[in-house]
Amino acid sequence: MAGKKYKKATTGWDPTKKYSVDEACAILPKTKISTKWDETVDVAVRLGVNPKYADQMVRGSVVMPSGTGKTKRVLVICKTDRVKDALEAGADYAGNDEYINKIKDENWFDFDTLVATPDMMVSVGKIGRVLGPRGLMPNPKVGTVTADISRAVKELKAGRVEFRVEKAGVIQTPIGKASFKPEALAVNLRALLDQLVKLKPSTAKGTYMRSITISTTHGPGIKVDTAAYAGAAAE
Repeated sequence: MAGKKYKKATTGWDPTKKYSVDEACAILPKTKISTKWDETVDVAVRLGVNPKYADQMVRGSVVMPSGTGKTKRVLVICKTDRVKDALEAGADYAGNDEYINKIKDENWFDFDTLVATPDMMVSVGKIGRVLGPRGLMPNPKVGTVTADISRAVKELKAGRVEFRVEKAGVIQTPIGKASFKPEALAVNLRALLDQLVKLKPSTAKGTYMRSITISTTHGPGIKVDTAAYAGAAAE
């Protein structure tokens, strides 16, 4: 049955063709497999970088203009006098040692993102061994170590996603849900691609944006033409 659904998802368009951002996003809703839940839309971008070199590591974050379809649970580690600001901005939890101890002693991880102020990073570093493997360690490069906690929380709640290039030079991140209108997906995809262009390492050689593929959780991949980002090629 799943095979039939997949085959149906590949009809009406050419899996070997590269489409524009708008065309690809218009096709995507037709490729979802599940009718029981709203599949996530993911993008995989292959970059012309070698992540084993520190100066070619591409890492950052971007606010999806159309949101992601998922609300993140945010924990803020800050001084007591900043707790009110964090909660008013929309943080689910805010505090300092009590949460650090809760994570360390109770293995508590009822949150999706941890934001910390710079003056609390020494304390947060004490639980780095348990945060790191889960991808929860705050980092200034993605905006989760910041003095402006109100802005960070509001952006995360509005749909900010973090990304980091993998060993094979690929960045994968969600850009929305299959139920999103094509226009909303296109806006999100462009926001991500524009941000990746801005983060191009000066040491990257050759073509920077090598391939772009979008897909629903279980659906086939749709190739996106990288021509519009040809300007990201190394000089």
